[in-house]
Amino acid sequence: MTANTTETTDALVRQALASPHLSTVRRRIFRQLLESLLYENAVRTTDDSTIVGKAGVRYTFTAKRRYGFARVAVENLLRDGEEPTSIALFLSEIADCLDARADHLTRFTRELDETLVKDTVARHQRAESLIGTGFDALEGLITDGHRYHPAYKSRVGFDIADNLAYGPEFRNPVRPLWIAVRDELAETSRSAKPDFSAPQGIEPPEDYVALPVHPWQWREHVVTTYAEWLHDDRMVVLGEDSDRFLPQQSIRTLACLDSPRRPNLKLAMSLVNTSTSRVLAPHTVHNAPLISNWLRGIRDSDPFLRDESRPLLLGEFVGTSVSQHGNPGTYGTLACIWRESLPPLLDPGEEAVPFTGLTARDVDGTPLIEPWVSRHGLVPWLRQLIDVAVLPVVHLLTRHGVALEAHAQNMVLLHSQGMPTRVALRDFHDGIRFSRAHLADPARCPVLRATPGHHENRNSFVETDDPLLVADFVLDAFFFINMGELAIFLSAAYDLPERHFWALVREVVKQHEQRFGPPAFDIFTPEIAVEKLTTRRLLPDTELRLHRVPNPLADA
Repeated sequence: MTANTTETTDALVRQALASPHLSTVRRRIFRQLLESLLYENAVRTTDDSTIVGKAGVRYTFTAKRRYGFARVAVENLLRDGEEPTSIALFLSEIADCLDARADHLTRFTRELDETLVKDTVARHQRAESLIGTGFDALEGLITDGHRYHPAYKSRVGFDIADNLAYGPEFRNPVRPLWIAVRDELAETSRSAKPDFSAPQGIEPPEDYVALPVHPWQWREHVVTTYAEWLHDDRMVVLGEDSDRFLPQQSIRTLACLDSPRRPNLKLAMSLVNTSTSRVLAPHTVHNAPLISNWLRGIRDSDPFLRDESRPLLLGEFVGTSVSQHGNPGTYGTLACIWRESLPPLLDPGEEAVPFTGLTARDVDGTPLIEPWVSRHGLVPWLRQLIDVAVLPVVHLLTRHGVALEAHAQNMVLLHSQGMPTRVALRDFHDGIRFSRAHLADPARCPVLRATPGHHENRNSFVETDDPLLVADFVLDAFFFINMGELAIFLSAAYDLPERHFWALVREVVKQHEQRFGPPAFDIFTPEIAVEKLTTRRLLPDTELRLHRVPNPLADA
């Protein structure tokens, strides 16, 4: 980085932190932090509206329960009668009231501080309108992040310059670096689709496998970790990609700007965002094409999925991973999954918008969906959305026994002039769950590679013997996150009561159930298990961190 670039970056950050955006972002983080702590029973209060911290400092607030999942809504947080201005001080002062380990609390505080700065800079820079913008641009512009998790834009590992260079909201093109490693040092898994693994002009030597690397990952990790391989030609550098790519919402996935038909590249990054590492575990890279083929086989053999709801399943058709055997620290740090690009698969007249965009507002505060709601009417539009978005996910679960983690950026809404037509689903390599004993056709299920012992995460698994963990995967990831946030947004923006929203969802799903007969999984159970996302940052990942909450689909 040149001195001029550094000065420009520093000036931008100073301007952003001096702007009103800092207070806006800080209030959001405080709100989501306290709401999640209260919701997960992770903080001890003296009554329903006060936390007494060190030296008798009093944090007061007003809180109420929402209809959907009994979520907590917090307003008017005050520290001894004044608005708090330091998230780190807040956590330090209430530490004795938290169920948290000191080292985990320190790490979590850093994630929140990183979120504060990075989201403030992003909001300060934002100028483009969302309405009327194409899909790949929206992937960068819709960057509100997780609306429940308070560390929604931590990106731990990126400094400010990295964030400006590689954050999706800044829309700076990225050219992946192509490398090659000797055949015996890499593993590639393929589906039946053609291999698009290397672009024209990138030719690996004989007995080598080519794969792309994110330039940040190359600089920060690959050069040092694989220095000996580079020295003795076990790894060689082939050069930069000739095309420019743009980062999507997940940061590590790149879409080709110059050749939109080229596959998306999901690249391993040793980055922590929303408290989750963004490496690509080799066992999930290996499983990706197997899972994609399996899901497509289910869809293509089911008349409802194939002919009526027609969800697009964006196939992950090639995966390559590299690990230094005997060095667990390299596990997942050098890998790529090639995924189908969405735009070439759209029907004529069909457009795409990230599902997260349904709760986004333009720079002037106008909802992105406002032109569609004005054209079609809120309830007709919403009912059609439920038909095309909810029913395929429910059908896969209740008729086939497969749960999809169809939350946030994993679902894309397709529409014609704003009226929903169908959805595209993606990120299957570690975003499904099933119980083999409860599959409709277990013989079709591929044999998947298991998670190695040194990488085990109690909160991340694909196969289970517990059918409740399968159903709750959909109820938590899709209904609690995607549909729950939409219900809250429509209540705020259009005065649609959450109770009415969930009644409509229930009605549509019940009609589907009546049509197809008794389901294999009950999604109308009175309570569901929801992951304690904030608690997970405060305690070790030694057990599942779940709590039981009311299911809004269960109400009569």
